[in-house]
Amino acid sequence: MAGSNRTSLIAAAALFLLAAFIPFVVSSFHLLQATMVVIYAIALLGLNILTGYNGQISLGHGAFYAIGAYVTAILLEHTGIPYWTAIPISGAVCLVVGFLFGLPALRLEGLYLALSTFALAVATPQLLKFRGVEHWTGGVQGVFVPGPNAPFGLPLASDQWLYLLALAIAALLFLVAWNLLRGSTGIAITAIRDHPIAAASMGIDVALYKSVTFGVSAMYTGIAGSLGAMVTQFVAPDSFSFLLSLSFLVGSVIGGVSSIAGAIFGAIFIQFVPNIADHISKAATGAVYGLFMIAFMIVMPTGVAGFLRLVVRKLRGAP
Repeated sequence: MAGSNRTSLIAAAALFLLAAFIPFVVSSFHLLQATMVVIYAIALLGLNILTGYNGQISLGHGAFYAIGAYVTAILLEHTGIPYWTAIPISGAVCLVVGFLFGLPALRLEGLYLALSTFALAVATPQLLKFRGVEHWTGGVQGVFVPGPNAPFGLPLASDQWLYLLALAIAALLFLVAWNLLRGSTGIAITAIRDHPIAAASMGIDVALYKSVTFGVSAMYTGIAGSLGAMVTQFVAPDSFSFLLSLSFLVGSVIGGVSSIAGAIFGAIFIQFVPNIADHISKAATGAVYGLFMIAFMIVMPTGVAGFLRLVVRKLRGAP
């Protein structure tokens, strides 16, 4: 087990170093795509922690992505604070909102919880257009978000610096999740998913762990939303429709919902597959996209990460 963990860490470090060279060898457009993959991976990791490891189904994480984006936009627009402070503040706000939302959601399970989170995703764009908060959110017009410049006089373009910043934050959050889920907290989280009654009988505070997990998951997605706002340099309510939440769930399942690495594969899917489907057929993009999803589910029912784990076991001769 220790050898396997060491191999995983070495592979992750090598992947990080390889990814760090991307902004110096690709075009601006492809760098934008790579940056969004990193950002989506952070959001999907938060969803995987909640759904894959804790068993709480969410169809509303697009709302937390929107909250993180708007908190950053409002802070940069109205307070003038440095962009690097807006990111943790956005995450902290989403942590609190997610925790508070998780408290009443404790009474709901399965499809009922999914529907309540879906309602959050549907309501959020409308709330952002509400006249009472229009001064802060910009209403239907949205809010401009200034892009960050590289600090300390580093010879980096804004998009290069933003990619490296997102990559560094993603690496930190993935490392935190890896340690969290492999410790006693992770054991408690997965025990609640598998056997909630048994977990409660063992002294695990099911209500507290569920609420905290919801908050941590929302924090991850909020940080992703904060970075996403800086990439697009603009936020508007219609950018955060319920389709965003569905895309996150699709990416989570395709990548491997009970896997940390699955967040990366899921992010690649939701960033590139819709574009590939559009290139294949502009008249039936949705149909082609649906066929891709069906094919992935048939060939890789446990997600891309699960499929790759199976391939590695077969290559090693393990049963």
